[in-house]
Amino acid sequence: MNSYLSHLERRIGNILKSMSIEEKVAQLQSISVDRLLEGKNFSEEKAKQLLRYGIGEITRVGGSRIGLRPREAARIVNEIQKFLVEKTRLGIPAIVHEECLAGLMAPTATVFPQAIALASTWSPEIVNRVANAIREQVLCIGSRHCLSPVLDLCRDPRWGRCEETYGEDQYLVSAIGTAYILGLQGEDISKGVIATTKHFAGHGFPEGGRNIGPLHAGLREFMEQHLYTFEVGIKVGGALSVMPAYHEIDGVPCHANKWLLTDVLRGLWGFRGVIVSDYSAVLQLNTIHRIARNCVEAFKIALEAGVDIIFPDIICFDDIVKAVKEGLISEAVLDRAVERVLRVKALLGLFDNPYVDETKVPEILDNEIHRKLALEAARESIVLLKNDGVLPLSKDIKTIAVIGPNANEPRNMLGDYHYDAHLGKDSTSVNVVTVLEGIKRKVSKDTKVLYAKGCDIYSQDRSGFEEALRIAREADVIVAVMGEKSGLDPTWFGLKQEIVQHTSGEGVDRSDLRLPGVQEDLIKELHKVGKPIVLVLINGRPLAITEILPYVNAVVEAWFPGEEGGNAIADVLFGDVDPGGRLPVSIPKSVGQVPVYYSRKPSAFRNYIDVDSKPLFPFGFGLSYTQFKYSNLVVKTPDVNPFGYVEIEVTVENIGKRPGKEVVQLYIAKEFSSVARPVKELKGFKKIYLEPGQTKRLLFRVPTELLAFYDSDMHLVIEPGEYRVMIGRSSEDIQLEGKFRIVGEKQIIQHRKHYFSEAIEL
Repeated sequence: MNSYLSHLERRIGNILKSMSIEEKVAQLQSISVDRLLEGKNFSEEKAKQLLRYGIGEITRVGGSRIGLRPREAARIVNEIQKFLVEKTRLGIPAIVHEECLAGLMAPTATVFPQAIALASTWSPEIVNRVANAIREQVLCIGSRHCLSPVLDLCRDPRWGRCEETYGEDQYLVSAIGTAYILGLQGEDISKGVIATTKHFAGHGFPEGGRNIGPLHAGLREFMEQHLYTFEVGIKVGGALSVMPAYHEIDGVPCHANKWLLTDVLRGLWGFRGVIVSDYSAVLQLNTIHRIARNCVEAFKIALEAGVDIIFPDIICFDDIVKAVKEGLISEAVLDRAVERVLRVKALLGLFDNPYVDETKVPEILDNEIHRKLALEAARESIVLLKNDGVLPLSKDIKTIAVIGPNANEPRNMLGDYHYDAHLGKDSTSVNVVTVLEGIKRKVSKDTKVLYAKGCDIYSQDRSGFEEALRIAREADVIVAVMGEKSGLDPTWFGLKQEIVQHTSGEGVDRSDLRLPGVQEDLIKELHKVGKPIVLVLINGRPLAITEILPYVNAVVEAWFPGEEGGNAIADVLFGDVDPGGRLPVSIPKSVGQVPVYYSRKPSAFRNYIDVDSKPLFPFGFGLSYTQFKYSNLVVKTPDVNPFGYVEIEVTVENIGKRPGKEVVQLYIAKEFSSVARPVKELKGFKKIYLEPGQTKRLLFRVPTELLAFYDSDMHLVIEPGEYRVMIGRSSEDIQLEGKFRIVGEKQIIQHRKHYFSEAIEL
């Protein structure tokens, strides 16, 4: 391996020495296939001028707005690579990147559940398999770089991109995110796809919940929580790409933050991949942050901070070349970035074979195997929030009324980085099963299924109420399918919000967390009919449903469940599948409580005069159709040395009448510390399956490094003292407690070696 890497470095060095300034600058810039193929802003002559230097990256061939089918995308990738290899002086191929948040963002690709739903599975194993499937489809069209996963912590649900995250907790986000990275990149990167950890860092806690707003967090909190997920993604997951965030931290935009991108990322963590800009973020150093006077200065600032590649278009190419030749931009800094880009291309094997075999590309990327995986992931992600006994429903029920704006809209089952939602389309390129369709497939042939939309997502129109109430009166039970519609900020497409009705997604931030439009009014009217109501939520962010919770008998949180969502929801509604999902994020009672994440400091829990400080549903929460009993907690290591392991055993028994899955959650808190600490922190979890009457004994083996924090001198330390162990069903539903002590002297950690605990079934 060392000889191979030495050969690689020599090869890269020889290429670098022979490159012109123009060719070097070209390696750090990308070209948009959308604009290239559509002919917008790019004449054929200009395109060839830019391509002849061997462009660094090609942006989103599969995800192009043109809607290329898989074989067309593969053909175009091959044509571009053929031009670069055969028609440019050095023959350097490009890296083609795509969006792959919850499936390859391209027509006909499998639509897996949105990221927040994948996190609700609390199953790194399933997420790893999903990422493996995504890798297969990405490679199929010739792309080698994915702009995912999102490792931000969703600490403010007003933020529209909460749906893209794995929740609010750094341990859970790290576990799910690492599983995704490992699945995407594979065991051999020459046969894999580069994963991009983003948005580095703290993007999920913006001022006012507004996208790209400044982050207000102390250095200790920033490093312990917001940086932790990225450190794990790089050190454990081996991610080869990092994307800085749009926002600024204490006045320094992330794309200009040398401490963040160079000192921490490369110096402290040893990152050796590429840092790629978020779309247009380098230009925003001039246009939004106002720390650069022009495009060239923005490029210089980003390059010197550590950014290697500029997305998604060529920016002031000729002016940058001139600035380098005149010494305004250091050629040595330029070479540093180019070397990193070339190294990643070599690791991918692009110099040896940049092409995809077009004969092996299917007409449609989605297939039966991946659809089954999408169904499994959706089933595992569904969270039951309330149930007074109405669920599960009988398949022989006489009449069901299915009502709501998300009951029969395939498009509304998708998250913002699913292809059709991202492009603002109303139709879908794959078959997406709605809740109505799922219910119809599930019930007996004698069951009558009635449907009425009732209202839209966002508008104030109540004209559909009458029809909804009419069928509700005929039914034995009402399934109300409400929630949100995801997509990008509609103003990006020149449309008005009222027309598009996006209420979740990138740039779609809200000041209210209640159900939008008149959906709550419709539920209250349906309640007057006097029939049981099952509320199914299709949404991207935690919704404050406090007002309507008393009006419904059951609540099912399904997030944006993807192409098999309707079947998965029906499986849960009728009891074929036990709801095994758990919340990866706390749900507030009202927007005024935000932030309400579980791991706040003790001083953060003072009540308001009109409401307490507790969430409506806490992190980790989720009901089941069976019951689980916890017993016999044993802390096997009551005294443990620094750099040791805490061993905790617990027994879990299914005392109900149905099989089910339970997520056993381990929280730890230090009783007294030198600096204020969170009231509790997740330090381990295990999802287990139990038949009725079955018992399992679990062992959690926790490295004491997981308990390290930054002390008053900003040293990362393991501090001696007494710690509290909490085992439970959620962050609030603690079933058993114990204690242990770390003995000896305080220890300073230079470099972490452990990031996860072990959870073993005995």
